Amino acid sequence: MHRRLLLAAGATAVLGAASGAALAQSYPTKPVRLVVPFAPGGTTDIIARVVAEKINGPLGQTMIVENKAGGGGSVGATEIARAAPDGYSLGMATVSTTAANPAINPKLAYNPITDFTPIINVAATPNVIAVHPSFPARDYKGFLAELKKSPGKYSYSSSGTGGIGHLQMELFKNLSGTFVTHIPYRGAGPALNDTVAGQVPIIFDNLPSALPFIQQGRLIAIVIAAPQRLAQLPNVPTFKEVGLEPVNRMAYYGIYGPKGMPRDVVDKVHAAVKKTIDDPSVKKRIEDTGSLIVANRPEEFAAQIAAEFEVYKKVVAAQKLTLE
Repeated sequence: MHRRLLLAAGATAVLGAASGAALAQSYPTKPVRLVVPFAPGGTTDIIARVVAEKINGPLGQTMIVENKAGGGGSVGATEIARAAPDGYSLGMATVSTTAANPAINPKLAYNPITDFTPIINVAATPNVIAVHPSFPARDYKGFLAELKKSPGKYSYSSSGTGGIGHLQMELFKNLSGTFVTHIPYRGAGPALNDTVAGQVPIIFDNLPSALPFIQQGRLIAIVIAAPQRLAQLPNVPTFKEVGLEPVNRMAYYGIYGPKGMPRDVVDKVHAAVKKTIDDPSVKKRIEDTGSLIVANRPEEFAAQIAAEFEVYKKVVAAQKLTLE
């Protein structure tokens, strides 16, 4: 009798494993949605759409981009955290949603370390402070002098409260001894539109979304967060060069899903994204924005998210930053 029970239990386990494997092997059998937690037009949206446009071959299904803006990216991130872990609801993971926002807002409905399954970091991108051409300075020295001369006179736009643009600009203000009023938006796209229109004089943004306006002369780049000066902006110094190395942090744009995703499904998505960004045409489109391809493994991306979260928790504590 005991032997029969053991055999039955073993058969059930084998069947369960087999059905799980079959599910993973059949994935995906329908379109996969990719949630962008910001409005259209920003860097997160740009990179998501570049990948989604070409991934149908490697993935075997269409990837549909959905913009879910709000809360500095937390609305879209929360939706992914609560989704079924079947691989059909994925999200764009950014520094804002996985590090900066959780660091400044402990009341978020998700934990960036435990509520997601990191899959792949697609690219790292520089950040930039840029100004409208009407701003009375065209370089960093003049920019800093103007801010110090008129504290509180100017405002800056960002992709949202608690986002990387918000926290990095606040860190810049603290370290440079300046005061600029924060104007948060529901994504980089709307923030850029108002800055280009001259309604806000300064923006802290990721370079890919701001670069076209900089190249057109509709924005003036002042200083960038990057390992070294960029070929696209050879005359623009890095934060490290101007003595503000703590601000010299790049952003990342990866793909993750809800916690508990089957490893086989994670591996399929990872392989499909990796093959897509290895395509020379896709790689060129991403690199032309000033971004650097990363394409790391799930475990490496998870470690990166955890490390960045710790960095921003320390920034928030050291600078006494709050949402108010």
